[in-house]
This record gives sequence, structure tokens and C-alpha cells, in this order.
Amino acid sequence: MAKKDKKNTADEKEKSEKSVKLEKAENTAEKKDKKDKKKSEKTEKKEPNKVAKWFKDLRIEFKKVVWPTKKTVIDNTSVVLAVVAASAVLVGLLDSGFLALMRLIYQQG
Repeated sequence: MAKKDKKNTADEKEKSEKSVKLEKAENTAEKKDKKDKKKSEKTEKKEPNKVAKWFKDLRIEFKKVVWPTKKTVIDNTSVVLAVVAASAVLVGLLDSGFLALMRLIYQQG
């Protein structure tokens, strides 16, 4: 009879431990649900301010930009203009050469 009492008390302890674990799990699940609700409420409140946030972020990014000096801009612009001019001369020469070639071909024909 003493063995049965010990088994019963051991079974009762296991059942009570299981119920405690279940209660803890339920409590943590409820806490997570509450946190999720709070987060969703916060994000809902912040949605109308997306435009304002975008402008704030834009201002922050503009502060990070390293603007070139006047000398750098002039140097880069002059390089670009020189390359464009050289390309225009090259294309003009090629065009004149092909035109002369076409005149030779069609005069003999």
C-alpha cells in the first residue's frame, strides 16, 4: 500500500509540474500576443508619418554626400567636353571618308 501511495504522489507531482509548464507556456504566449498587438498598433500609428520620415532620411543622406569642389567640377567638365569634341571630329572624318568612297563607287557605275 505504501508503494501505491508513493506512485500516486509521484504521478500527482508529474501532473502538477506539467500543468505548471502549460500555464507558463500559455502566459508566455499571451505576453507575445500582447507585444505583437503593441507593435502593430505602433506601426499603424507611424504609417501616416511615412512621408515625413522619408524627408528626414533624405536630409540625413544629403549630409553624408561629399560635394565636389569648384576646381573638380571644372576639370571634369573640361575632360568631358574634350572627349565629345574629339568624338565629333572622328565621326565627321569617318563620314567624309565614307561619302568620298560612295562617290567613287557610283561614278564608275
